[in-house]
Amino acid sequence: MSAPESVFGSVHLGYVVIESMKFAQWRRFGKDAIGMHLDDIAPDVIRFRLDDHEARFIIVRGPAEDVVALGWELDDHETFDTILARVTDRGVPVIDGTADDAVVRGVERFVRFPGPNGLTQEIFARARISDAPLSMSVRDGFVTGQSGMGHVAITSTRPHQMRGYYNTVFDARLTDYIDETISGAKLKIRFLRVNERHHSVAIANVRGLPVNPIRTTVQHLNIQVASLDDMTAAYQRVKQLGFGMALAVGQHTNDKELSFYALTPSGFEWEVGWNPIVVDETTWEPSTHRGISIWGHTPEGRVVVDALGRFRNAARSLRSVEDTVPQLSGPGLPDSR
Repeated sequence: MSAPESVFGSVHLGYVVIESMKFAQWRRFGKDAIGMHLDDIAPDVIRFRLDDHEARFIIVRGPAEDVVALGWELDDHETFDTILARVTDRGVPVIDGTADDAVVRGVERFVRFPGPNGLTQEIFARARISDAPLSMSVRDGFVTGQSGMGHVAITSTRPHQMRGYYNTVFDARLTDYIDETISGAKLKIRFLRVNERHHSVAIANVRGLPVNPIRTTVQHLNIQVASLDDMTAAYQRVKQLGFGMALAVGQHTNDKELSFYALTPSGFEWEVGWNPIVVDETTWEPSTHRGISIWGHTPEGRVVVDALGRFRNAARSLRSVEDTVPQLSGPGLPDSR
């Protein structure tokens, strides 16, 4: 029997759906502070563009104040059918997105299915392209293309199963680890890639805490600008407009990206980065880095450091089962793999 066809390299983070009631704050944050193109398309929907795709970040009206779905762009219909079969063959329910929802997401068609930690996964093969000019404060643009549009970072008490999920569905590969200690809590962060981008999903395991210390499904979102000047200008705009800054400018140990972390109106963090390394599949070997940053990234507000500290003692008396979608996660992948 031949080995299953891998979809690695044909998967790219295409859009993110956020549910919020804070539309006025999100308009100011996304357009005026971060510098993205804003489209008000309906009373209950606003969208941000980074490039010629009609939608990259979609804000829909609702109470969650959280990321509610990740949209993964696939290179072709064959890849779409391969992933769809993996999900349905394991008995996981798949729902066809409505025509109206597809229009909101700027895609021709999509399907959705459950993801770990309650984060819905959506897949599509054709994005709708806009020829309308972009109105952005970012002079040199954002990096998308074959790398996708950035990454998401998630905290988990079941990191092996979460890694197993993304491996099963998208053939995600382990790029590397970071070991870090924050407020006495030990973190082992796994970085997973689905294409040349160093990582599209980062999974932070909180050892010793039986519950997830982060309220939101993602700890942060990342987008990448094409120039250092655009990153520093965005940092200044965030500060000048009075939005909270979680971490000041610094450089990461593993992907070498220079970045800062702002606080979004919904409470999770938003990383704007520049110049991360690109993985060479012919030579790359996973390794472990000590500490998240080479320099900088000093706390400027109430961030994950505070959250871990607040939850560390209280969590010992709690028990919570984190949803892992076991049909797609299996036993999980151990750290040695």
